[in-house]
This record gives sequence, C-alpha cells and structure tokens, in this order.
Amino acid sequence: MAINIIKEKCIGCGLCFKSCPQDAFEFAAYDGNKLGKVAKINAKCTFCNQCLTACKFGAIEEKKVEVQADLSDYKHVWVFAEQRDGKLMNVALELIGEGYRLAKEISEDTEVCAVLIGSKEDVAPLAAECFAYGAEKVYQITDPLLQHYTTDAYTKVLKGAIDEYKPEIVLYGATHVGRDFAPRIAARCNTGLTADCTRLDVKVSSYIDYAQKNTTLDTSTLDPNDKSTGIKQTRPAFGGNLMATIICPRTRPQMSTVRPGVMQKREPVAGAKGEIIDFKPELTADDIHITIKDIVKSAKEMVSLTDAEIICSGGRGLGDASGFELIKKFADKVGGVVGSSRAAVDAGWIDHSHQVGQTGTTVKPNIYFACGISGAIQHLAGMQTSDIIVAINKDADAPIFEVADYGIVGDLYKVIPEIIAEWDNAEALYDASTK
Repeated sequence: MAINIIKEKCIGCGLCFKSCPQDAFEFAAYDGNKLGKVAKINAKCTFCNQCLTACKFGAIEEKKVEVQADLSDYKHVWVFAEQRDGKLMNVALELIGEGYRLAKEISEDTEVCAVLIGSKEDVAPLAAECFAYGAEKVYQITDPLLQHYTTDAYTKVLKGAIDEYKPEIVLYGATHVGRDFAPRIAARCNTGLTADCTRLDVKVSSYIDYAQKNTTLDTSTLDPNDKSTGIKQTRPAFGGNLMATIICPRTRPQMSTVRPGVMQKREPVAGAKGEIIDFKPELTADDIHITIKDIVKSAKEMVSLTDAEIICSGGRGLGDASGFELIKKFADKVGGVVGSSRAAVDAGWIDHSHQVGQTGTTVKPNIYFACGISGAIQHLAGMQTSDIIVAINKDADAPIFEVADYGIVGDLYKVIPEIIAEWDNAEALYDASTK
C-alpha cells in the first residue's frame, strides 16, 4: 500500500503534519493554490494511515501498489526465535524444527536460520540452543534499545535484516509478541501473512498447476513457466468449521504465525554447531515512540499449558465453579495442570488463561483428561494432537469420545475420586516394592 497526495485538492494547510507520528510529510512548491505549496510524502512513511482521516479536504488517499517480487532472489527459511529475559520461548524451538523440515523439503541447499533480537547479554547465550534444535545459522540483532520488546524497534531492525538477506520464508510464533510484530513486518515488506497456522507444507511445483485445480484463484498475473517454491499455509476458518489453505504466489517473503504447541520439536543435538551472523541495526531512540517506564508481572497464578505433560480440563459438565476444586485436586495428584473449555471460561468459573481450544491455547501433552467436556470442534482443534486423550462424560454420544483413546461414561464426580484412589493405591504399592 502507499499514500498518495491529490495536488488539486491540497490547500497546504499542514493538518497532515500534526497527525503523522513519523514526521513523513514535507512541503513542495505548487502554484495551484493560494499558499503556493502542497504536502508530499517522504521516505519516513510507514503507511500507518493516520493521515487519511486528518485531512479535511480529501486530498490524501490510500493507493494500492502491485508488487511482483523477483522470487529467485529469496532463499532460506527464517524463524523469529522469540526470547524474553534471555529465555527462548518454547514455540521458537518448535518452529526451528518445523523450519528445518520445510527447508530440507525445498532443497538440500536451503537453510533454516534462527533470528535472535534483543540485548547482547540476553541473546548471546541462546545461539547454542538454537543450533541444538536444528538451526544452521543464527542471525543476532543486538542493541541496548532492543532489551525489551517494542513494536517500533523490532519492526525496524527485522525489516532491515530482511531487506539485506532476503529470506524466502519467515515464521513467527502466534504469541502476544508475534501477533503484534508479524503483521507490521508483512505490511512493510508488501507481502502476505497467514495468521494462526496449524500446518505448513511445501509446494515446489508451479503455482499455475495449483491454481488450475482451484478455480476461485485469479491466475491472470501468474507466470505459467514459474517453478518457484512456495508453502501452503493451513489455518482454521469460520470458527474452526473448515480448514483454509493459503498461498502467497507473487511476493516474498512468505510469512506465517504458528500456534504454540502445534509443531513438533526436533530432538536436541548436544554440541551442534552453526554459523553466527551479527547484524548491526540502524536504530536510534528517536525511532521508538513508546517509552517503557516499568514492567509489572501478573501476581496471579501463571498457567503453562503449552509445556505441561499432563492436563486435567473441566467443562460445562462440572455444573458450577466449585467443580474446579475437584479438577485442581485431580491435577495435583497426577502432576498436571488445570485446563478448561471455553464454556467454563464464558460462565466465569475459571480464568481465560486456563482455556484450551481454538480461542485459547493449543496444547499437546502426554495425557489430556477431558472431564465434563462435550467436545465442540473449537475445543478439539486445540487438544486433539495430545498423545493420549482420556474422556469422562455422562453422555455416551458426546463428540469427545470420537477422538479419545480411552473413554469413561459416567458421573465425573464419582469417576475422578475413584481414579485418585487408585492412583494412591498404585503409589503405595510402588513405595512398598522399592523398600
């Protein structure tokens, strides 16, 4: 997209100057109005569009710019390896593994590269961990101004690195940071972004072949001789009732945000080595329009559903909020954490941080206990890849039993205490056998 000034309508009043946070306007001489000048856009414009509503004379318009990238210039798969306070987010390690798979399916020469952004002290120790999980190169973008995430700073430095090295694919975790960060990079690169992906596949053959099988895709600007590599990005649509597969045939890089807990981490290789590239960003304090005064961490209990090996989730079948006392006791006994369905959250029985599903957290534990959960498709989308699913429900026809490895038809208030009692018996027998 681009901003265009309609000279015939501009009176040179300067209202647009006041609305622009980037100081992207300046005057140019023009003899078509009384003031003899009109506004013009300079290179500082970031297409935030705040000026569109500021102009009272309709002299500013948004102009769509068709960009056809030279696809052959773009190589390799980049993963934004998100870190906080010197600790890599779990989704970054999952994406490095997924990026490695995609890279090798594209070609043996394609590399998976991790991109670390932050202060030197936080970033430097993390390269070895990226190599262990499959990264072949690590780009380090460090500056004291990058110690804490700010949209302006991270966007500018990653856009600079993309312009210089031209990656073919860039993957981000669909975290709070990734969801804020990725759209801004995509907009500045004039490329597409598919959000909240649950699957990525390589499409090596011509896009025109794919388009001919999908008659709703406009093929008028596609080159029939194009044999470039692309990815098919799959995400839930219409409330999870169907899966949409999206391609980005005309522009690069191809960008996706991927839900945490969806992709499989590779087994770490101790002592793995790779190339470290230090990219020096052009960044000043004037580029950052937000000042972080203080960082306040929530005092409430933090729930780490994505890292949990066992999750005990409760749903509408609990009856009321007091039912989560039993679920909490159950989770404590088996060494798990408490999850919930959306129905329980909407009813106000438990905090949203516990919610599993399409509008909550996507999880992949070793064992998932679904207690009083009917199994709506939105919930299944967030937990059906669990290694073992145990469903407890009074309704024998509940959809949850279709994905469950083990199903117990019965009143959860009778079944769960029995499981806890059996767990205690098993622990007692184990203790006795080890003495």
